[in-house]
Amino acid sequence: MTSALNSRDGAEAAAVAISAAEAGTPSLAAAGGPIASVDPRSVIGRLPKYAAGKPPAPIPGLESFKLSSNENPLPPIPAVLEAIAAQTAVNRYPDPVATALRRRLAEFLDVPAEDIVTGGGSLGALNQLLAAFAGQQDDGVQDEVLYAWRSFEAYPISVGLAGAKSVQIPVMPDGRHDLEAMAAAVTERTRVALLCTPNNPTGPALRREETERFIESVPSNVLVVIDEAYQEFVRDQEAVDGIAMYRKYPNVVVLRTFSKAHGLAGLRVGYSISRPEVTQHLRVAAVPFAVSTVGEHAAMASLDHFAEVVERVQTLVDERDRVMAGLREIGWSVPDAQGNFVWLDLGEATQDFAALAATQALSVRAFGNEGVRVSIGEPEANSRFLELCRTFTKAPIAS
Repeated sequence: MTSALNSRDGAEAAAVAISAAEAGTPSLAAAGGPIASVDPRSVIGRLPKYAAGKPPAPIPGLESFKLSSNENPLPPIPAVLEAIAAQTAVNRYPDPVATALRRRLAEFLDVPAEDIVTGGGSLGALNQLLAAFAGQQDDGVQDEVLYAWRSFEAYPISVGLAGAKSVQIPVMPDGRHDLEAMAAAVTERTRVALLCTPNNPTGPALRREETERFIESVPSNVLVVIDEAYQEFVRDQEAVDGIAMYRKYPNVVVLRTFSKAHGLAGLRVGYSISRPEVTQHLRVAAVPFAVSTVGEHAAMASLDHFAEVVERVQTLVDERDRVMAGLREIGWSVPDAQGNFVWLDLGEATQDFAALAATQALSVRAFGNEGVRVSIGEPEANSRFLELCRTFTKAPIAS
């Protein structure tokens, strides 16, 4: 115990010293002052750390490209930039429930505005949902949250912080959800099932029929959350439509965002769609003022000019298809890609590939020794990525 405490204190001292150094001021630790011994909840030490995609290191003579964060490489459409510039009353709090945006979304999606709850990105909307429906009960028993793995890396963090227990079901070799195994894993303690479609980072989208079978196989008191952050990029004709599922099944919740297709990742605008019997509880758990006035007006402007957004998304889909065709041309086995990224199941060669990409001024997202996710970027970046793959001798593991 003493060793652990000393180790933690040392880490805290280092963090204080780094913070102070960055601020240009001496730290208490550096001055030999007292170090606070403030312990977090025990779950904090058990949670994985979220690793955001890093920008590329500069390489002389090469333009750098960030392909590590699934960002839209294109700026927002002109009308959105104008809407952002017009918002000057940032000294005032925003509408706590984003009324104008919810009304605009209601018209756009043909759903009641009362069924929409906004959040700070779709992750913020998810955290609100978990806060309301999954955690630790009064008797100390943890609720269970079921999801595929590997999937969105924030899931285990969000579930753990909510006080619930993660139940991870491995994806199939082709990167798809194993919905039969997920249904078999449901217990009386399961409160939420998360379906990420297209699945981040592996790429495939869930199909309509398999999703309906899953929804119908689980108890009606289990919330089925269809996370559609990349919905606008999907071209699979058999892909599930979360809105259609919400209309048909009262225990379905849909998550969507303006971060990806609309190019508003930095403004954090997302939302959930669910029936009134669900939204009434989500509104209690919702973070007040989660969506800024700037973000709200930017999102509305993007909806008002959605045809332009669709055109830009299609250019990225075309690039995605070019990249997929190029990978398969050189004989690489890659899962179906329905988002704005591709997945390379490189196994033990994962870190080697990421390091090689860095030498070409490309940053990609490496997941341990599992694989590499590469976002679709500018045409030059995509071409450089394909050329890199042609020279890399350790092809992805065949699915």
